[in-house]
Amino acid sequence: MADSDVPIQTGGSSAAQWSKADGYRPNVGIIICNAEQQVLWARRSTRDGWQFPQGGVEENETAEQAAFRELYEEIGLAREHVRLIGRTQEWLRYEIPRRLVRNPRRQMLRGQKQLWFLFHLIGSDSDVCLDRCGRPEFDRWRWVDYWLPLDDIVHFKREVYLQALTELEPLVQGIARETAVARSCGPFE
Repeated sequence: MADSDVPIQTGGSSAAQWSKADGYRPNVGIIICNAEQQVLWARRSTRDGWQFPQGGVEENETAEQAAFRELYEEIGLAREHVRLIGRTQEWLRYEIPRRLVRNPRRQMLRGQKQLWFLFHLIGSDSDVCLDRCGRPEFDRWRWVDYWLPLDDIVHFKREVYLQALTELEPLVQGIARETAVARSCGPFE
């Protein structure tokens, strides 16, 4: 069984508690692409920064379950709107600069370890709904070229974004090929 398929067992109540062993909070990153090989890029509600959706893995939850939960909570997309294409093979880590750690209880937190999931939007753009939860994470979104996020993401996440985009890019190429074949076949009569 893959590491991401095993529910997290913590004995504690928060993600910060179950990452103390290595100092990295388990997290999932989400890349949603369309048939044109563009990715969904979202602006954070509380800051003027853009990023891919992401979120923590809760106790007794697999990384894949967390990805589908975060996809719905942050972007409003349910399972019927997307197709899971793949994920990174290993956890990718980034460190959070000390000046950004605001909560004194999280001083032991070094950063986040993430498994990145690639989804293909099979629904429509109108299925995206950024206010499904009480405090929306994002207030705007747009489709951007696949590699643009590397130019736009905060510096300390850049290497993880590069690793995830590089590893998942062949899968995006597969989506493009499938879409081209489907379009060339035309409607059935």
